[in-house]
Amino acid sequence: MKKIAVFGKPGSGKSRLSKSLALATSIPLYQLDSILYQKNGDMIERGIFDKTHDEILSSETWIIDGFGPMGAFKQRLDAADTLVYIDIPYLSSYWFVTKRMLKGVVVKPEGWPEGSSVIKGSIQSYKTLRLCPTFWNNDFLDALKAKSSNQTVHIIKTVCELNRFVNQYVN
Repeated sequence: MKKIAVFGKPGSGKSRLSKSLALATSIPLYQLDSILYQKNGDMIERGIFDKTHDEILSSETWIIDGFGPMGAFKQRLDAADTLVYIDIPYLSSYWFVTKRMLKGVVVKPEGWPEGSSVIKGSIQSYKTLRLCPTFWNNDFLDALKAKSSNQTVHIIKTVCELNRFVNQYVN
């Protein structure tokens, strides 16, 4: 594992898992939300994002947590040697987004862009979750499984599997 892409629905545990992997492996972690957004919460200019993203992909090691623009996502999937897809049930994702929002009133969530509103971001996460079945579906899963001949592919389907995966790399 040198180039790891971690992705899934909002509130699926990507940041927690990515941070654990980074700590256990000493591989640099890049959280896409921190690259996509400025400190005031506005999106960064697309050309600047693309340049930063390309620089990360060309480096020797990386963990990238998140989705980002579709073209960059596909590019990342091709460049990674390890793909970690967190596909926990929607109810769990909705609960984790809600929990993050409530806790975010007191403490900034892990991987949250500096200066970005947790409430606005959580509302956007709810909207995104409603649209997720159009992308995170069986066709995507089949395409991902097809990549397993050239890459290591981990598909995490439950919160228990997520915790086991995290604990495997923390201990």
